[in-house]
Amino acid sequence: MNEDQLNRMHSGKGFIAALDQSGGSTPKALSQYGVQESSYSNDEEMYTLVHEMRTRIIKSPAFKSDYILGAILFENTMDRKIDGQWTADYLWEKKNIVPFLKVDKGLTDLASGVQLMKPIPNLDDLLTRAVERNIFGTKMRSVIKEANPDGIRDIVEQQFRVGSQIFNKGLIPIIEPEIDIYSSDKEKSEAILKQEIIKQLNSLDKEVKVMLKLSIPTVNDFYKELISNPHVVRVVALSGGYSREEANEKLAQNHGLIASFSRALSEGLSAGQSDDDFNAVLGKTIKEIYEASIT
Repeated sequence: MNEDQLNRMHSGKGFIAALDQSGGSTPKALSQYGVQESSYSNDEEMYTLVHEMRTRIIKSPAFKSDYILGAILFENTMDRKIDGQWTADYLWEKKNIVPFLKVDKGLTDLASGVQLMKPIPNLDDLLTRAVERNIFGTKMRSVIKEANPDGIRDIVEQQFRVGSQIFNKGLIPIIEPEIDIYSSDKEKSEAILKQEIIKQLNSLDKEVKVMLKLSIPTVNDFYKELISNPHVVRVVALSGGYSREEANEKLAQNHGLIASFSRALSEGLSAGQSDDDFNAVLGKTIKEIYEASIT
């Protein structure tokens, strides 16, 4: 594990850029960027276009370590290059931005008010490759729809079980049990979730480190004891369907919580923009998310 990267993630000022839409969400991400489905005829062409979009974001002068601590990639991006360097190496060596990898394979159907992660076949091989590609940590998402104690316990147990496999490979897992922002009992789910996370943190061996990626809580500073927990490198927030403005406003009221936004980061960017316009929009977005993250 890279100690410089660990220190940067633990105490640096800034946020994490989530550039990891994949699979089913890729056409949507491209269409928001102004690239229609008629522009590609198969997955390979689609992923090439996505890589061009991500490369444009990463290479932008606005995308810099003064504001951005880390970036989450998905497997296809990790396995491609920017200016002849593997994406993760480009991020760290050229930009001083810490690379993460999304490892989950999507969600199971709703049961007990939650959607667990699908099994991740060949996870061990993927983690081995991630280590070879100089990835620092991983991210995996599951979703809570209802305040069902059994479902939430299962989600947190699954996340920490897979997380310990990831940590044992020398990577820092970002544990992401997202609570649906439209859930009618979101606040109640948050109370159950926090207790389950604390229970899991308390059972970890002394040296184990994790990160947490959570929906912005209903009650401000509700996750403060998670933020100060010695096992927790950082707690980051997802935008979860809020507009960027609303997400930033809510985030700013939670001290020590930093952003890890994806859709809210790329809002307003389009393939047809000149580089100057593209960089100006991205620069403004990045500064706004940064300001909300350093409260």
